[in-house]
Order: sequence, then C-alpha cells, then structure tokens
Amino acid sequence: MGNRMFDFDIETLGAAKISSPIRMSRNNGDGMADYVSDADRVLYSVQTQEIDGKRQPLLEDTMEEAGPREKIYFNPSHVHAAICTCGGICPGLNNVIRAVVRCFWYRYGVRRISGIQYGYLGLLENSPWPLIPLDPDVVDDIQEKGGTILGSARGGGKQVEEIVDSLERLNINILITIGGDGTLRGAYDIGEEIKRRGLKIAVVGVPKTIDNDLSFIDSSFGFDTAVASAVPSVRGAHVEARNSINGIGLVKVMGRESGYIAAHTSLAQSDVNFCLIPESPFDLDGPNGLLEHVKRRILERGHAVILVAEGAGQEFAPPTGETDASGNIKYHDIGIFLKEKLKEYFKEEGIPTSIKYIDPSYIIRSAPANSYDSIYCARLGAHAVHAAMAGKTQCLVSRVNNKFVYLPIKQAVSKRSHVDIEGTLWRDVLENTRQPFSMKN
Repeated sequence: MGNRMFDFDIETLGAAKISSPIRMSRNNGDGMADYVSDADRVLYSVQTQEIDGKRQPLLEDTMEEAGPREKIYFNPSHVHAAICTCGGICPGLNNVIRAVVRCFWYRYGVRRISGIQYGYLGLLENSPWPLIPLDPDVVDDIQEKGGTILGSARGGGKQVEEIVDSLERLNINILITIGGDGTLRGAYDIGEEIKRRGLKIAVVGVPKTIDNDLSFIDSSFGFDTAVASAVPSVRGAHVEARNSINGIGLVKVMGRESGYIAAHTSLAQSDVNFCLIPESPFDLDGPNGLLEHVKRRILERGHAVILVAEGAGQEFAPPTGETDASGNIKYHDIGIFLKEKLKEYFKEEGIPTSIKYIDPSYIIRSAPANSYDSIYCARLGAHAVHAAMAGKTQCLVSRVNNKFVYLPIKQAVSKRSHVDIEGTLWRDVLENTRQPFSMKN
C-alpha cells in the first residue's frame, strides 16, 4: 500500500442540516449535475509505484472535492457574507469578487453581502472605510478591469482579536478572504480566535499569489495573465538588443522566492538567453560566472537577453534590514544592480554595449485577467461560496490535478512551492535558453 504524508481534513462549524436551495441530482445518468459529497475525494499525487506486480498510488493522501453540497450549514436568510482582498494587486481579483457575489445572490439567495475595503485594515476598530454593499449590479462589469473594486492593502492580519471583534459587531458570519501567504496565515489565525470564542463564523480563502509559490496547488489565479503580460517586455528587450551594437536587453519580473513567472516567460518567448531565478544561485565574476557567459554570448551572437526574477542574486547586495507591512523583507532592485555591473564589466573589457533595462512589474500586476484566468477565477469564487455555505472553515479552494478541491489553510501555508531545478520545467527552460545548468564557479 501507499502511505499518508499530509493532513487534508477540513474543519467544519457543525453538522450541515439545511437543504440547499440549489436543485441538483444524487444519481448518475439522469442528465442533471450532481451534488458533491464530503466523501468525494481527489488523489493528491498522481504518481504510482509497483507493489507485488500491481500499480498503486505512491501516496494515499486525498483531498475533499469542491462543489455544492446537498445539505448546507447556514440558512441563506441569516447570512451576512463579507469579502476582502489583501496584499498586492494581481490580475483576476475583480473576477473572483464578481463570482463570489453572483454565487451567493443567485444560487443561495443571500442578500447581505459586504465588501471590506483595503484588506484586513478595513476590519480594524478605527478603520475610516465603510463596508461596501455588494449585489450583482455593483459587480456587473468589474471583471473587465484590473485591480480590485475593494482596494487592497498589506498588514492588519496580526490584529486578530480586533478583527474578530469587528466580525462580531457587524454580524458577519462568512468571511471570504482573497490573498497570498500572509493573508492566508492571517485567515487561519482569525479562524483560531473564532474557534476560541465559540463563534459560528466560516473563514474561506481564495489563494492569490502572482509568484505562484503556494504549495499543494496547480497554479494560482492571475499567474497565466502575468506570464502573458511579461512576454511583450521580453519581446521588446529582444528587439532593442538585436538592433544595437552588442545590445543587451534586461527584464525583471516578480518572483521573490520562486522563479515561476521568469521560467514560464522564458518558455513562452524563446528569445531569453539567461533566465535567473532565486532557486538557481549564480556567480557574477569568474570563468563560470554570469558576466563571462554574457560576454561569450555577445561575441558569438552580437546580442543577449537576460530575464531575472526579483529575488534572484539578492546575496550580492547587503540586506536592507527593512520589511513591508506584510512582514516581507524589502529587496534591492536586482535589475538596476545587474545593469550597473554589466556596464562596468563591458567597459573594463573594452567592448562597447547598449543596455536596455525594462521593469514591467506594475503593468503585469494591474492587467485585467485574460480569458483563461477569468474562467479559473469564476470557478474558484463559486467553490469558495459552496464551502462557506456548507459550514467549512479555515480552508481554501484550489485546483489539484485539474480537480477543484478544498485544502486546510494550515497545510497550504506550511511550506512554499519552488521551481525544482532538477525537474522538468527547469530542464525545459535550460534547453530553451541554452544557458549552462550552473553559473557557479
């Protein structure tokens, strides 16, 4: 038999005893969509092993399938649902808000839906921002715009007692929180305080991380749009480099600890010659350092394109010692640093160059979701509502092995996802860029 490594059990507020207003079927083959049961599970790992001549799953861990339940916990007429968006902006936030509102309103008949402004800060005692009443008319065309109609901000998630006081005072019994690692940790802590007080408030997360660095999920929403938005910058850098004497195009994209955007953009636009990510450290100087390899490329081909993730090469600069409101360490701008180093190096080598540096980060973050992400967001938002109405809490909705599932927040934030530099994605990037597998001396 396989073995279990993870606890994927979902917490609930209590027994779901109310018949759902959503009319579905319990039987296969009757041409009608079926309810999803808590017993419906999805295998976490699709890898298999051979035991006694039989193929078995490598891991037996399963996740609860997402979707509407036949019995729900909350009476829709008693629900006051709230939605907040936290952290930096990202393509698809408005799409998720719209899907959540429409599912509450049309599928469950919930009429009290509030938008919390500027993330958890909007739930603090002295918040100057009122709740925004939401209905299908308010969210009618917001999916066409970038950003979030609720505003987004970092911080506030550690003031857990204050936030739960506000939820009580406002009679909110469902909180849908859309955000990344820090937001979800905050949501888990809020859920723990709710439990400590014996309250019946469901907390459900929709994972938003443009870096795609949350564990146990196929990909986070907005990631596909981010890659699509980064491609024109790489194309522009390539055109600039090719049309200059010894031209170098340098592009920086997001990716604090995980280089997924850089890796995928390199594959989407095969003009990248050097893809630099946090998972694959490099040296600047020396016979196998980056500068030497760029020089070789320039002398052979007359131009070079470098794509760097923001978290790569941070070891070359002294720590800033500063953090942002989410507690993330503030990084040096690796793009500006590399531009100066390249300039100095080629000047010393007596090779004339033209270096063009492009940082499209805020253009990428503020882009409206593309059609792929729009579909993904619509489905994530609806599944978050189904979870909350069934009384599930301290969980998030995601997609694993192409199935929508519910995951305990505690498990999802236990470790970050990184590009495996021995895995197939990075292998394909190296084949595309033709850079050495290591630029360490």
